[in-house]
Amino acid sequence: MKKKLVKGTEAIAMAAIEANCKYYFGYPITPQNEIPEYLSEHLPKIGGHFLQAESEIASINMLLGAASTGQRAMTSSSSPGISLMQEGLSYLAGSELPAVIVNMTRTGPGLGGINATQGDYFQAVKGGGHGDYRNIVLAPHSVQELFDLTFKAFNLSDKYRMVTIILADAILGQIKEPITLEKPEDINEYDKSWALTGAVGRDGKRIKSLYLADGEMEKHILHLWEKYKKLESEDCYCEINEDKDSQLIIVAFGSCARIAKTAIKKAREAGKKITLIRPITLYPFPSDVIKRYSEKIKKIMVFETNMGQMVEDVKLAASKDAEVSLYARPGGTVVSPDEVFEEIMKL
Repeated sequence: MKKKLVKGTEAIAMAAIEANCKYYFGYPITPQNEIPEYLSEHLPKIGGHFLQAESEIASINMLLGAASTGQRAMTSSSSPGISLMQEGLSYLAGSELPAVIVNMTRTGPGLGGINATQGDYFQAVKGGGHGDYRNIVLAPHSVQELFDLTFKAFNLSDKYRMVTIILADAILGQIKEPITLEKPEDINEYDKSWALTGAVGRDGKRIKSLYLADGEMEKHILHLWEKYKKLESEDCYCEINEDKDSQLIIVAFGSCARIAKTAIKKAREAGKKITLIRPITLYPFPSDVIKRYSEKIKKIMVFETNMGQMVEDVKLAASKDAEVSLYARPGGTVVSPDEVFEEIMKL
């Protein structure tokens, strides 16, 4: 199978085109600028449209407009830019519009720095904007997965009429790896009779997030949460790398999972039995998997480059008698596998 050496950010852009994304709106910010650069050149070649907006606030609202027509559309940014988009994200969720958003995270709070972090976990997984809503959140850990999961993100968004966030970081965005550029799955076709395509010869349609009649808002939110329950049962993904008779579970996602895999390999060479659980969907979170494994393996170490965010979801999911510890680094530097190995050996 033929492979090509591709940078992470470019893999995302390539996947968007393969997934038949026709509209991109965005504003430059490091470390994701290769995405708009690539799409500005290649989207017009397939009849698509690239537009550099005047701000991240403009780009998210342009995305809302394009999504309301049923077309596949996306934007990308990094942490401060994603923060500016949160009101638009809430409107997209309330209007049940499918769209793909890439967050190539950088350190914060504030403008922070351009180095890698996982400090945006709460923002992505818990909502970020106002109101009761959820986003699908996918966490790739390789350039191949950046390609495959970006493609999948468009299918999931259309299936559930939801925003799907690709949560990656500067490590994944800036590395190059050989990948296959074949479509990981078919482009699924879903009912889009809701889309605004013009009302000539028929009654008009409305897409809205404003519900003022008595009981109408409650009914709408309950409808959204029924959809989220379906998502949790049908499209929750994780990788499990299990040792028989394991003494310890490591839970890590994204670039941290790559680092953890090397540390686990070294620990296994030292005779330690370890199981890795890598959430691929951060929402829906693989709570059932963690609960099941923690019922027999009582020690869990969560490794993430923030000061402790995913660890809260692990604690909620784990068996009551499991001991959950955290190895947290705040981001801004690349943690070495040897450092993680040392923490494993302490446990």
